[in-house]
Amino acid sequence: MNQAVPPFWAEPVDGLLASLQTSPQGLTGAEASARLRSVGPNLVRDTPAASTLRLLVRQFESPLVLVLIGAACVSAAVGEWTDAEIILAIVLGAGLVGFVQEHRAATALARLRARVETRSTVLRDGAPREIPSREVVPGDVALLAAGSLVPGDGRILAAADCSVSEAVLTGEPVPSEKRPGIVAAEAPLGARDNAAFMGSYVRSGTARFLVVRTGAATEFGAIADRLRLDAPESEFARGLRDYGFLLTRIMGLLALIVFSTNVVLERPPIDSLLFAIALAVGMSPELLPAIVTVTLATGARLMAGRGVIVRKLEAVENLGAMEVLCTDKTGTLTEGSMALVAALDPDGAPSDAVLRDAFANAALQSGLPNLLDEALIAAGRARGLDAAIFRRLGEAPFDFKRRRLSVLVAGDAGGAPRLVTKGAFAETLAACDRVGDAPLGPAERASLEAHLAAWSGEGLRVLGVASREMPGAADCTREDERTMRLEGVLLFRDPPKAEVAETIAALRARGVELKIITGDNRFAAAALARTVGIAHPAVLTGAELDRTRDEALWRRAEATQVFAEIDPIQKERIIVALKRAGRVTGYLGDGINDAPALRAADVGVSVDQAVDVAKEAADLVLLEHDLGVLLQGIELGRRTFVNTLKYIAVTTSANFGNMLSMAAASVFLPFLPLLAKQILLNNFLSDFPALAIAGDRADPEAVARPSRWDIRRIRRVMLVFGSVSTAFDFVTFAVLLGVFTAGPELFRTAWFTESLLTEILIIFVLRTRRPIWRSRPGALLAVAAGLVGLAALGLSYIEPAAALGFTPLPWPVLAAVLAISATYAAASEAAKAVLGRWDRAHGGRRRRGRGLPAVRARVHGETGRKNR
Repeated sequence: MNQAVPPFWAEPVDGLLASLQTSPQGLTGAEASARLRSVGPNLVRDTPAASTLRLLVRQFESPLVLVLIGAACVSAAVGEWTDAEIILAIVLGAGLVGFVQEHRAATALARLRARVETRSTVLRDGAPREIPSREVVPGDVALLAAGSLVPGDGRILAAADCSVSEAVLTGEPVPSEKRPGIVAAEAPLGARDNAAFMGSYVRSGTARFLVVRTGAATEFGAIADRLRLDAPESEFARGLRDYGFLLTRIMGLLALIVFSTNVVLERPPIDSLLFAIALAVGMSPELLPAIVTVTLATGARLMAGRGVIVRKLEAVENLGAMEVLCTDKTGTLTEGSMALVAALDPDGAPSDAVLRDAFANAALQSGLPNLLDEALIAAGRARGLDAAIFRRLGEAPFDFKRRRLSVLVAGDAGGAPRLVTKGAFAETLAACDRVGDAPLGPAERASLEAHLAAWSGEGLRVLGVASREMPGAADCTREDERTMRLEGVLLFRDPPKAEVAETIAALRARGVELKIITGDNRFAAAALARTVGIAHPAVLTGAELDRTRDEALWRRAEATQVFAEIDPIQKERIIVALKRAGRVTGYLGDGINDAPALRAADVGVSVDQAVDVAKEAADLVLLEHDLGVLLQGIELGRRTFVNTLKYIAVTTSANFGNMLSMAAASVFLPFLPLLAKQILLNNFLSDFPALAIAGDRADPEAVARPSRWDIRRIRRVMLVFGSVSTAFDFVTFAVLLGVFTAGPELFRTAWFTESLLTEILIIFVLRTRRPIWRSRPGALLAVAAGLVGLAALGLSYIEPAAALGFTPLPWPVLAAVLAISATYAAASEAAKAVLGRWDRAHGGRRRRGRGLPAVRARVHGETGRKNR
């Protein structure tokens, strides 16, 4: 009998390499290309965005549209061919408009996301090559370093102090140490220390990794396939959906009443059915999802032009609503170009020996490159030091708990190997029991801490350097960092960016408060805060945060401007506390330790130069590490949000008013006020200016402060302006019937024209809270509205009008329609002024914490993690 093939973590490496037809040097380029064609892209779910047919079909999946198509087929079956053809043509036209807009939006977003896709370093033809992670195939050998996302499931071929965070798979927050070897076949995932899995990322160290499975074949892919979990719906999208359902229920009930009433009145059943369905379609916000998608995609496209790439579309709305921005300081508030100011002994005197030890530590470490090490290496080379004179025997890589890094360096001229440690001053000092040749007592500690406060108060970054001899040692571990001697300190300067104070002031003026979250000590962090314009920063340290209960932290976090000496888990806790306090919170980060906070934030922002795990966790990616770029993105996000709300206000008020009028008119008129095809044509034409709202201008005051979804105001707008619309519709009915004694065709033509004109006019009234003459609309909106207005006025005079049930309007009737429409615009403008005064009088009474962030906080729970 053939024995079952063991799982890859229990199989000898030689056999695994043979079965994958690869080697420790990886694949050739030609073989990798062939495998990519065979197994497909390295994606958990391969859902190509180019499903053009699927996009097209989706435009006609609405139950209302399907019912309308069915009703048109019934019309055709009873010989009403003209009505059936017109209805189907309008339905097809509306579907094509939606398809074109969504297809353009999807294509644009795909191009934007491709600019910031994650990449992996693999061996191809024996040499390292960086490729998109989706092109990794089984048999590839990947080179992993701190910050790398694991590109598939596979085996560790070699490792140097490699730890991998597998919390997404195991729920275990402590990173797992990885090393070569064989593990029992029955070992659970968390115990497979010779393997790594897609969905995890490297926290520290390096590894050479053999990819065995990719895409849907991975453990992560199996979980996603079983659960079929999509990204959680944003609060804004949920509000839109719920509001759409509310309108759908109203229009369904309205349609049922209208149809039943017309049947009781013994009107033609087919006409009555078509009228009721068309009424429902006319009131239903059927283009709402497409309009929102197009509006957000337009915002994303504009933001890309300003250097902000949107990875998750709903982040555009969140960015506009953001009230608090939390950020690290290095590279964001400062130039991000560390320069070594001095290498000093414990007495504060310049020391070449301290520089030599620090240079050896920086040059020999194998972890993720960083600005401090680059500055040390540059300073050492300027003093004539060469890494070739040192030999590394072992390394204890940096991690965010110890906040130090150690290298075991071979002794000079036969001397004993020395462990050289460099790291945050307090953590390095904690591993020492001597200062130079003297014992480290309380007095010495106090003196050193006073020096630390003084240096940090000048805005300098302070690192400690320590060492100990390890006779006969050939390697080292973290446990060897003990009983060390403090050799001295390193002072670095990273000056604030020239324009950062002005940018922070501009953020504050726009209602966005900046909070600094950093691992640096409290003195340096407070000094920088004062330099960039935060006059009297309230500081909270990591140690104080640990002693603060969650409920107390909610209030304390709001009152704190600087969080210092913070570890990654504490960053996440701060973000969650701000959200629980009712604030829409953003986080800007680019490091491995920023990933939890990026996931927890309402808006996670990273930069193009960030480590892969940070970019993958972010909602937005900045092409430049600059707060000024983000400020522009905030303004565009608010404009996009405001334009989305414009469409919602316009469509709900216009549709509600028109459909209410039609429902009432159908009861007391001896004929149907509009035919089904005329209702659908009205709805179709009015959608063109609505689509153009996506690119409309926004008044400065509309984007001056964070914006939030306010369903209560939308409801007020619907009721107020819908009632005004209905009132003027009744005026139109009275004029047409009482003055002009209009018959069915003239009545329908005149009211169609008035209805379409008022729908266009209400766009210009509701697109701004200013008086209509003090706010200039976007060019595209003005052109689209003008063309539809001309169509409304001229439609009854062209040849196809008769087929649509229209008749040419006599000039007195047309003049009356124009006068009524102009009066309607004036009345709507007056109603807007009244509503504006009501908003100003009651706007400040809204209870804090009842809006978007509080809901999100309850949904996400204590950890605040997004289930992505």
